[in-house]
Amino acid sequence: MTSGLWELVLKGVWVTIQLLVCSALLAAAVSFVVGVARTHRLWIVRFLAGFYTEVFRGTSALVMIFWVFFVLPPAFGWQLVPLWAGTLALGLTYGAYGSEIVRGALTAVDPAQREGGIALSFTPWQRMRLILLPQAVPEMIPPFSNLLIELLKGTALVSVMGMGDLAFSGNLVRLALQESAEIYTYILLIYFVIAFLLTRVMRGLEKRLKAGVGKKPDSKTRAPEPVVVEAVR
Repeated sequence: MTSGLWELVLKGVWVTIQLLVCSALLAAAVSFVVGVARTHRLWIVRFLAGFYTEVFRGTSALVMIFWVFFVLPPAFGWQLVPLWAGTLALGLTYGAYGSEIVRGALTAVDPAQREGGIALSFTPWQRMRLILLPQAVPEMIPPFSNLLIELLKGTALVSVMGMGDLAFSGNLVRLALQESAEIYTYILLIYFVIAFLLTRVMRGLEKRLKAGVGKKPDSKTRAPEPVVVEAVR
């Protein structure tokens, strides 16, 4: 490929990374808000959170992108740029999946931990912030890592709006060179490299969060010798 075509592909990579970061931040915020709401003591809060989750999990992300980009503007009289339309559609869709991860991790915490917080007269927010989340968040990282990779692959859907992401740029290069195998091989490799880097970052974050949370002492650190006290005869 010529330098101009490579520049087009690199611009597509940058657009994909922007979309990934923005939609991942929105999805993370939605995941925690809705996931915590799924465990709320009020049934109406649980119902509304569950309704949102079922609606967005049960609809196609591609159709949601079309709906946000083509249906909302005439209905409300404003227009979203493709980046924000894609961010909104992907963030809300994948946030629904993430909310189940948060709910499952919170409910998996030992009930005795909750009871201990109640015994200490902690408020529900204090129990959530000081007891439940520190134990639940490390367990959320592996499934969130998988969801982040799925979100990366889902960013290719925004090409239907004419947004110049990696998939869209790759298709333009293919049309220019009339070479499908070579171009799409490059695109696959680029997606793989981004996904691999994301996986390594998430694994590092998981290790950091789990450090000191229910871990055994390091094998290099010797435990103190037991003190044996002989009985006085």
